[in-house]
Amino acid sequence: MKIASVIVDVPTKQTDKPFDYLIPDQWKDTIQPGMRVIVPFGPRKIQGFVTELKNQSEFKQLREICEPMDLEPVLNKELLELGNWLTEHTLCFKIFAYQAMLPAALKAKYQKKVKLASRTKLNDLPEPLPLFFHQDGTIHWDEALKSGIVPKLQREAAKGHLEVIYEVKGKLKKKQIKMIRPLLPLPELTAEMAQIPARAAKQKEVLRYFIENYREIELKQLLDDLHTTKSTVNALIEKKILFERDAEVYRDPFEHRTFERTFSLPLTEHQQKAIGPILNSINEDQHEVFLLYGVTGSGKTEIYLQSIQDCLEKGKEAIVLVPEIALTPQMVNRFKGRFGNLVAVMHSGLSAGEKYDEWRKILRREVSVVVGARSAIFAPFENLGIIIIDEEHETSYKQEDMPRYHARDVAIKRAETYNCPVVLGSATPSLESFARAQKRVYKLLSLPSRMNNQALPSVEIIDMREELREGNRSMFSRSLFDKLKDRIEKKQQSVLFLNKRGHSSFVMCRDCGYVINCPNCDISLTYHRASEQMKCHYCGYESYVPKQCPECLSEHIRYFGTGTQKVEAELGKILPEARIIRMDVDTTGRKGAHEKLLQEFQDGKADILLGTQMIAKGLDFPNITLVGVLSADTMLHLPDFRSSEKTFQLLTQVSGRAGRHKLPGEVIIQTYTPEHYSVELAGTQDYDLFYNREMMVRKVHHYPPFYYLTLITVSHEQLMTVVSVTEKIAGYVRSRVSNETVVLGPTASPIPRINNRYRYQCLIKYKREKDLSRTLKTILDQYQKDMAHGLQVSIDLNPFILM
Repeated sequence: MKIASVIVDVPTKQTDKPFDYLIPDQWKDTIQPGMRVIVPFGPRKIQGFVTELKNQSEFKQLREICEPMDLEPVLNKELLELGNWLTEHTLCFKIFAYQAMLPAALKAKYQKKVKLASRTKLNDLPEPLPLFFHQDGTIHWDEALKSGIVPKLQREAAKGHLEVIYEVKGKLKKKQIKMIRPLLPLPELTAEMAQIPARAAKQKEVLRYFIENYREIELKQLLDDLHTTKSTVNALIEKKILFERDAEVYRDPFEHRTFERTFSLPLTEHQQKAIGPILNSINEDQHEVFLLYGVTGSGKTEIYLQSIQDCLEKGKEAIVLVPEIALTPQMVNRFKGRFGNLVAVMHSGLSAGEKYDEWRKILRREVSVVVGARSAIFAPFENLGIIIIDEEHETSYKQEDMPRYHARDVAIKRAETYNCPVVLGSATPSLESFARAQKRVYKLLSLPSRMNNQALPSVEIIDMREELREGNRSMFSRSLFDKLKDRIEKKQQSVLFLNKRGHSSFVMCRDCGYVINCPNCDISLTYHRASEQMKCHYCGYESYVPKQCPECLSEHIRYFGTGTQKVEAELGKILPEARIIRMDVDTTGRKGAHEKLLQEFQDGKADILLGTQMIAKGLDFPNITLVGVLSADTMLHLPDFRSSEKTFQLLTQVSGRAGRHKLPGEVIIQTYTPEHYSVELAGTQDYDLFYNREMMVRKVHHYPPFYYLTLITVSHEQLMTVVSVTEKIAGYVRSRVSNETVVLGPTASPIPRINNRYRYQCLIKYKREKDLSRTLKTILDQYQKDMAHGLQVSIDLNPFILM
């Protein structure tokens, strides 16, 4: 094969196709599809992905590839094909699709080295390779290129003797530790010890250690064991008695944690019934999508674990997706406890280096299970046996920027390739998934009761308008206050959940009603009490709270809304004896803080866990018997057709944190709209009734799952440009679609201006439009030229956020 087709890293319409390059003779046998290469493009050199190799090209004059960037492919054949599918499915450029599949460390500026694999010695390599390696067992990539030994290195890499490492400049280095070993054989070592003078007692002690333990040891451990200093060891290194080298270790985000080994639990009758079809699908190599619909605490995780066990026994691999950071500590415990070092973990709480190391473990087949957030769906496995998506209704599975994929769709696509099952688990499935299960597109598996037949917690809904009428101005209803006090006396734990979405603290003048807005965006500034500042969560603008109103000069400037800090302060006044752990963006910003706070709560160091979204899911503590929801309805008033569904899901999830073990649980939901069906039915945890009610609303208003949606958003610094472009686009779409399709707009977005750019949108609701994809592509191509002049047109084929 003499020619490589390459997708270059230039995200524009004109370059979104493979370009052919000649493979120079020295790389003939080494370049493979899925590798990254550096190629000349116009006057500059850029990186690209090789998609295929061929013998001829329709172009006469081809330029040559400059150099490969990898020793082995970073994308396998299946992922390359998945890239094509993503491109079609999300209308993104191919280069975005490929980059989404790689860890961040591979996208930065880096130096590359080739190093010996852990068990390889220099003299295992054929001549003349050992001459080129430095003392630390590495060779710089540039040196390897100049010396022309890359093909030989690649042959050794294929045998597992060598590997490429990326040291990201200033951002990521391989983690190294210093190792010490004796340079002399044992008899000579003993002779050397006898010759060391008595005054160098510490040196004698170090040598005695190596005579008794003739092996390599980490320097830090040696110094700790012998209570000695580095200078003692250096003296022996200078005398050529000992040898020091740097060894690479994986960064282990869990190095300070031990995981208790756990074993399969006996399954209940319902669990056995649910797991049967999944195991059958694994054994028969059949692709099926299962919706595992089980109430909170019904033992879904055990079904996941036993299904994975089955896959591993057949030599296959598993991907488990969990919503972002909230689920990680407890989930990691469960998976690491069951499968130990076979598990790689990928989520946003890890550093770039840790993520890169976890990804390399997958690439090298050192692990068989990946537990992670959305992007873990691209784990480079080659023999998948099952994909599990826990809490499948979570909106964080949808990526909001290019490529705008939904992890569920990618999972189903990959599972089709490998003929394996996908399991979607949830206590409150998304309406789309439940509707598909009703239509038998997915197979429904039910877990109708909790594991230990524990009753679901009793729920009390409190109308805060009544509380106000009766003179209670506090943010806590009398009932919630009494129950909190009661739990503290009984030494039981409570969770207080503040529904913050769309309900942030803003600053307003009490005299004239003026609300302080961001100067760059049409949205109010959020008040942060910790720093006494107002911040815009869209463009990052910051300002101090003025002493008087800019409009009427009144001094009655106050902030409104309840933040976690405000709740904590009020709790401190009314329940001074309560020990509180607060979990929100401010307290969990530092790495590992999330886990630390949850561990403290589990160890009983606090009575009340107070938090936002992040505490709603997956927490399983035996001592929680009370859950209080302070503001149930803040999401109901957002301009989003899914707001009722999200409210119902969230309230059900939070309620599910109570009474999961021996002690019965109670839930109190405080609301200003107790009559809304999503609040009422979350109180009885009646998903089926909610589903029927909500489906009627969706049908009447032409929303999913009855219709598909596509959102086109146009933004520009000049309002007139935005309006005219959106009008043209809406007109063009209307002329190309059938009469059943509804095109709404153009209309200003719910947040009409962000970062001084005006935003307009157009919403398409359709059932069947086979040419819609082509129409949308034409729109993107048409406005590609104007993108250079600041116009942005973005198309989301399955929007989860309509703001």
